[in-house]
Amino acid sequence: MRNISLVFERIAKPISVALVLLFSVSSLQAQDAKEGETIFKANCSSCHKVFGKFLGPELAGVNERRDEAWLLKWIHNAPSMIAAGDPIALELDAQYPSAAMTAFPQLSEDQIKSILVYITSEEEKKAASDAAGGGASGGGAGGAAASGDASSFMIIGLVAVVILAFVVILVLNKVIRTLERVIASNKDLIPEPALVEGPKTDYVGKLKKLAKNKKLVFFAVLMLIVFLGSAGWKTLWNVGVHEGYQPVQPIKFSHQLHAGVNQIECQYCHGGAYKSKNASIPSANVCMNCHKAITASDKYDGELSPEIAKIYRALDYNPETMEYGPNQRPIEWVRIHNLPDFAYFNHSQHVVVAGVECQTCHGPIETMEEVYQYSPLTMKWCVNCHQETEVNHEGNAYYDQLIAAHEKLKKGEKVTAAMLGGLECGKCHY
Repeated sequence: MRNISLVFERIAKPISVALVLLFSVSSLQAQDAKEGETIFKANCSSCHKVFGKFLGPELAGVNERRDEAWLLKWIHNAPSMIAAGDPIALELDAQYPSAAMTAFPQLSEDQIKSILVYITSEEEKKAASDAAGGGASGGGAGGAAASGDASSFMIIGLVAVVILAFVVILVLNKVIRTLERVIASNKDLIPEPALVEGPKTDYVGKLKKLAKNKKLVFFAVLMLIVFLGSAGWKTLWNVGVHEGYQPVQPIKFSHQLHAGVNQIECQYCHGGAYKSKNASIPSANVCMNCHKAITASDKYDGELSPEIAKIYRALDYNPETMEYGPNQRPIEWVRIHNLPDFAYFNHSQHVVVAGVECQTCHGPIETMEEVYQYSPLTMKWCVNCHQETEVNHEGNAYYDQLIAAHEKLKKGEKVTAAMLGGLECGKCHY
């Protein structure tokens, strides 16, 4: 027994060591891929994509196309390799003249290897996804056959139900005829039910009696007038008030994602809020500042996001060649906040001069998946805000001018309309 145990220990020990090393290598590769993804997104994603060309070449298959030692030198210092006349480096520089490869001397060899492991892992994921897609297609054929069998079974079952229903109708019809014959043959034995007439209710007489009650009639008419008046007042009061209005937009733009999660400033897209009456709707090229690189393909199995694809179609943009075509058209956004023509509202005066936050009028815009009108935007609502909002004039040049004019008035000095902003275009020209 002792010899057997010694033999077992000699066999088990190397096996356990091999298993530990295997799991360690597997864990290290996973860790390298995760680290590589982080480094790739921080340093490489502005010019490269794993699948598909961007500013630089497609990186899928780079580990097969190039030697690892060459890749390490290239990523560390590409400009020096081009200057040294490396033929592959010169070829890449000629293919992509507008996207010079940046040197990354701060990256260690292990970090660069992690990037390469990440690229390999993405290739493996795509290969697995494609294989699963092929299996799904096969399953679809099998599903179609199963669906055909199910359809045949349903037709047979439906015919059986119809036949059964027909048999039941025939049986019931026969039973009814038998009962009718039994009743007819025993008609003399069945006594006739005695009809007892109850007292009749004179509803018309009661209504005439109530109509003669003047107090009751007056009260009923008064209640009707109050009801119709209040309903009419409420309806007229809400004419033109679109609080909660949430139309369907041509692109499902999420403020919750852009302003909330990514914390993009409102003025990046709505720059007019700082300098003009209107906040302005951003043109599609503002969207392309980010979405030329960000395609959200990681959420759609490597495919372009369908909402970003709508921007590309509007601009007639080809992501493969990164060129714009001639068939461009505007994105037809549906306006949500719409004031009457007689109401004048200036965004810049509220945002810049008064320092009003966007959320004061538009609500928690950073939490809205789809934008809706948060405030009623009625005259009463505006007046209440003007009555409650405290003016902060310290360090505000607009109010410094008014205070200076007040001081002159106190001293009896001349104050002109121009000193109070009378030469501003908006005073006369709407």
